Amino acid sequence: MSKVYTLQTEQFIPISLAEAWDFFSSPANLAKITPAHMGFNIISKHHGEKMYAGQIIEYTVKPLLGIPLYWMTEITHVQEGAYFVDEQRFGPYIMWHHQHHFKEVTGGVMMTDIVHYKIPLGFLGDIAHWLFVKKQLQGIFDFRFKAVIDKWGN
Repeated sequence: MSKVYTLQTEQFIPISLAEAWDFFSSPANLAKITPAHMGFNIISKHHGEKMYAGQIIEYTVKPLLGIPLYWMTEITHVQEGAYFVDEQRFGPYIMWHHQHHFKEVTGGVMMTDIVHYKIPLGFLGDIAHWLFVKKQLQGIFDFRFKAVIDKWGN
């Protein structure tokens, strides 16, 4: 049986809470903070412009060797201006639970992401995690960190 892994990141953004929420709660902006080599492409047509509980977003990603994978997430929880949660319904993980938190602080917003995920294939999945999955996920969040700095400074 494979483990449940956790990735947590924090980033200060020198903008208002309203501006942060407006940007990060829009599915259309996901591609702007995802590395191009991931081939992130939203394919759902009726997902809405802002996050809401029950929202389904379908997309393809190319995480390994340029092979497109189907991924469907559901936005399961939303508290306007504070947090939202996306959970994988279909995709490459056994479990994917991603919390996006926003807190107003002096001079801007502290954004915190907490991802719990489980990889298929038992101990082989654990080996894959050690060999490349952990590094790839960290790379995606590192890219996003830099994209946010490029957009708003630090």
